[in-house]
Amino acid sequence: MSELASEQTSNMRTKEVVVPAESYRAPDILVRLAGWLRERNIPFITLSMVTVVMLLWAGSFKMTEPGSEAITPLVTNSPLISWHFKVFGPKLGADLIGLTEITAALLIMVGYFRPKAGLVGGCITAVMFFITSTMVISTPGTTTLVHGVRYLSFTGLFLFKDLISLGVSLYLIDEFGNKIKSATVKGSR
Repeated sequence: MSELASEQTSNMRTKEVVVPAESYRAPDILVRLAGWLRERNIPFITLSMVTVVMLLWAGSFKMTEPGSEAITPLVTNSPLISWHFKVFGPKLGADLIGLTEITAALLIMVGYFRPKAGLVGGCITAVMFFITSTMVISTPGTTTLVHGVRYLSFTGLFLFKDLISLGVSLYLIDEFGNKIKSATVKGSR
């Protein structure tokens, strides 16, 4: 048996696919770009940094009087979190929501060095953005009728973007979870 055939048989047992060098075709530029981005972890860095900035900014805004007033109709119409303002009132309730966002942002930042903190931060934002995503349904005025067709209004679009943020949160959970798994595997060797 030739060396190549022997190597392929061996690799089949380990479920590894080996493509002989002479049959390999260079991927097109988009595939190379995707690989270059992944190797440098650019999607994770970009999404996590943008999320941190957004959370710090939005969280601090909610701790102001205009920020508190802006979220009052959203929170009071939500079946998942309307209790929050009933218990704490609009000002303290908005402060607590803002503090939660700032805490999640700080945990994600710490997650760069301690992935478990980032995982917790990602979980907090996933719950937050799930709740705010449902406000698209529960908040009056999130859609508008134009020529017989329903479209999202400005408020609806504002809330709908939280579905994207929910996806980012799930991605961060996955990435931080993988970093924890990788560190565990390295530590057990």
